[in-house]
Amino acid sequence: MDMKLEVAVVPVSDVDRAKSFYEGLGWRLDADFTADDGLRVVQVTPPGSACSVIFGDQVSEAAPGSAEGLHLVVRDIEAAREELARRGVAVSEVFHDAGGVFHHAGTKARLPGRDPEGRSYSSFLSFDDPDGNGWIVQEITERLPGR
Repeated sequence: MDMKLEVAVVPVSDVDRAKSFYEGLGWRLDADFTADDGLRVVQVTPPGSACSVIFGDQVSEAAPGSAEGLHLVVRDIEAAREELARRGVAVSEVFHDAGGVFHHAGTKARLPGRDPEGRSYSSFLSFDDPDGNGWIVQEITERLPGR
């Protein structure tokens, strides 16, 4: 049975501010619904992604800004950094991990620049949304077998 990740919920404190931020990234607005009981659901999707992000009022009991390690993937990490910066996002410099396998939590073991061997899955950058939800952008130029 196939299972596909459809939606990630991101807890925010100000729905309109979050909506403006994610639309400012160039993400498609899929929905903005409000129910009679005050439930508000906003769904946005990154360009080319099959998985969307939802936030709103009464959507999550998690603390705003508590999501971390949300991953986006790109083919060109430098171009992605330039695009995010052009859109006004406070984005980190490109980095790779000292261990060379995956990035550590937070900023532990980050080394500046792309992976020196140019390996797929090994170069990253990071940014936060206005509430502090943490995003990682990972460069994937060649998928592992079965992916």
